[in-house]
Amino acid sequence: MTRTAEITRNTSETQIRVALNLDGTGRQKLNTGVPFLDHMLDQIARHGLVDLEVEAVGDLHIDAHHTVEDTGITLGMAVAKAIGDKKGIRRYGHAYVPLDEALSRVVIDFSGRPGLEMHVPFTRAMIGTFDVDLTTEFFRGFVNHAGVTLHIDNLRGTNAHHQCETVFKAFGRALRMAAELDERAAGTIPSTKGSL
Repeated sequence: MTRTAEITRNTSETQIRVALNLDGTGRQKLNTGVPFLDHMLDQIARHGLVDLEVEAVGDLHIDAHHTVEDTGITLGMAVAKAIGDKKGIRRYGHAYVPLDEALSRVVIDFSGRPGLEMHVPFTRAMIGTFDVDLTTEFFRGFVNHAGVTLHIDNLRGTNAHHQCETVFKAFGRALRMAAELDERAAGTIPSTKGSL
C-alpha cells in the first residue's frame, strides 16, 4: 500500500503544493518563502520519517500569516488523503522532545474530529522575523483539514526558538507513531464505532 498524496491549493492569497509519503525516510524539499517555517517543516519530515515537498508562493509583502496558515491547511489535506480509510493504523501517537532547556509534549489522535489544544508560553513574540502566533495558525489549519485531535504542550523553556523547535520535532514523532501501520490490527479500524 502506497500512502502518498499531492495537493495543490490556490487562493487569491497563496498558491501551495504539498506532496508527501507517510512511509518515507525524511527526505524533504521545502520552499515556502518563510525560512523559519521551512526549518520547522524540516523537523516534521526528518523526525516523522515523512518524505515532504512544499512549494508556496504567498502574499509575503503583507506578512507571513496567510502563507503559514495555508501551508498548515494544505499539509492537513495531504495527510488526510494519504492516511486513507485509516485501516490498520495505530491511531494515537505521542512524543516528548527536549532541546537544551526546552521540553515539549505532543499527542495526536486520528479521530476524524478536528481539535487543537495548544499551550506554548513563548518567551518572546518573534523568532527572528517569524511571529510566534503563526505557530498556532499553522496547527489550527492542519487539524481542521487532517481531521485530527492534537494536544501540544511546551512544558518548559526559556529560548523561544528551542520551544518552537521541540514542538515541531515532537509533532513529527507523534505523527509518525499514530500513522504507523500495526500488523496486529491489519485491515481493522481502530475504533469501537467501526469508522473514524
